[in-house]
This record gives sequence, structure tokens and C-alpha cells, in this order.
Amino acid sequence: MKLLITIFLIFSGFQTAFATGSPLGVGEQKTVHLTVNGHDRYFIIYLPGDYKKSTPLPLIFVLHGGKGSPERVMRQTGFQPLAEREKIILVYPAALFDQWNDGRPTQANRAGINDVAFVNKICSYMEENYPVDKQKVYATGISNGGFMTSRLGCELSNRLAATAIVSGTMEADSVAPGCHPTHPLPVLYIHGTADPIVPFGGGKMKEFTAGGNILSHQQVIDQWVGINKCDTTPAVSKMPDIADDGTTVQKTLYTGGINDNEVVSYVIINGGHTWPQGRPVASEFIIGKTSQDINANEVIWDFFKKFKNNDQ
Repeated sequence: MKLLITIFLIFSGFQTAFATGSPLGVGEQKTVHLTVNGHDRYFIIYLPGDYKKSTPLPLIFVLHGGKGSPERVMRQTGFQPLAEREKIILVYPAALFDQWNDGRPTQANRAGINDVAFVNKICSYMEENYPVDKQKVYATGISNGGFMTSRLGCELSNRLAATAIVSGTMEADSVAPGCHPTHPLPVLYIHGTADPIVPFGGGKMKEFTAGGNILSHQQVIDQWVGINKCDTTPAVSKMPDIADDGTTVQKTLYTGGINDNEVVSYVIINGGHTWPQGRPVASEFIIGKTSQDINANEVIWDFFKKFKNNDQ
């Protein structure tokens, strides 16, 4: 398995290096550099067509996985057509060392990189330079980017209206115990039960990853249910099995939270380390099955658009 993951990481590097074509969509793309704590950082902005003529628009941060890049996650998720249809600004930040400081012992963590400050500075930049609706700023991410999105929910809730995490949970030893957002935050988690990279059941990460201890899928859901003070008896439903891909999806919805906040779990039965209906970054043999029963982009946006940050 260790050899397979090494091959996966090498593949990821090549994919990132050669993913230089135009992104999906017809909007405007820009690369911006900022200095944060002495480090040159960059991010890519995707602006939907005619954004200048629009009223203030929602903004979604999309965080790439470990050993990934903004360019790669743009192709993996394919958010741009949705951004055009719904008039959403997309922001794709780049991690230093290709890994976020999500609380686990990643290279960025060992170097003391403050990625929360980086995203916070991007928020300010975007609000100062583009027609961003400050009450409708959201964050999502996959894998290492998902863990980082969980951390943002804990430490940057003053800027965010909701978060969505795919193939990730939360670091268990420092981030989870210290997760005290300034206000309850709606959250959504999508995770495959057969994820070979991020164990659905939590615990100690394997040596070929960043390592560290993580909450299980259910533990992170329970943590946010407690933070948001949702009803502890959820509504559980099975999503229609519309694709013969070896996966099924169970949705668990916790409602009744403060300010009508929700916590939502999508469990991909037999799903892998993938973005549902997204572009796989490696073969099924390495990362598992990609479910076609739900479209992660549509599920995430349908969730996000119900909420706004009333503190802004």
C-alpha cells in the first residue's frame, strides 16, 4: 500500500505540473500574490462573466488536497460552470510546501505556517477589490484541504457563513479540543466508508500521509452538533441509487441549531478518497470509487446558499 501511495503522490505531482490549460467556464481568471508573515503566497480567482454588473456576489474558497495545487483542484471539482450559473466568485488558495497546516504534522505545520491568517488576508483583499457579499463567504476543500477547512470553521468563523468538507474530518489532538468558533457555523461533511487515505473511522493516520490523529466521520459530526446545539436525533435518508458504480449514499441531517444552523453528513457507502462526480486524480485501484449518485458541487451549493453570516 505504501508503494501505491508513493505512486499516487508522484502522479499527483505530474498532474499538477501539466495542468496548465484554461479552466472550465467562460469567466475571468486571475492569479494574485500576497505577502503573509514574510511568505510570498498566491491564489487564483475565478470571476463569473459580467461580475462587474452584478450586485455583491457569494464567494467560495476551494482548498486543494495535499501535494495538490489550485490548478489541480479546479479540474478535480469543476465548480466553474456552477459559478457561472449562480454568479459565484471562486477563490483557490495555494498551500506552501503543497500542504496546509491543518493541525496535523504536515510540513507547513512543522514550519509554523499560519494558513488561517493567509485565508483571512485573502478575505480582506477580495472584499476590498471585488463585489463580494461579506455575509456569503464559504469554504470547502478535499483531504488536507478538507482538514484545513475544518480548522477555518473553528478559527475563522467570523468571516465564514458555512463550510463543507470532502474526504476529511478534523485533527484530534489540538484543533478539535480548541474548536471554539465565535458563533455557530453550519457544516457539511462528505466521506467514503472505503477511503484508503483518510480513515472513515478516524484514529492515527498512516505513515505515508501527514500522520497525526484524526476524528472519525461521526465524531466530527457529533462535535459540530454540540457546537451548534442541534437536535441530537437526526433525519436519516438514503439517496436514490442513480448510478451502477458500486456506491450508495446516506444523508443524515441535524437541524434545530442556533440561528437554524444545520449539520449534514453524507456517507458514501463503499466510496473512496474522491469528489463525488468530480474528476478522479488517480485510478480507482489507488484512491477508491468515485460516487456518481450525488454531485458534490450541487450538494454543497444547495447547502451553502441557505446560510449567511449575520455577524458581517
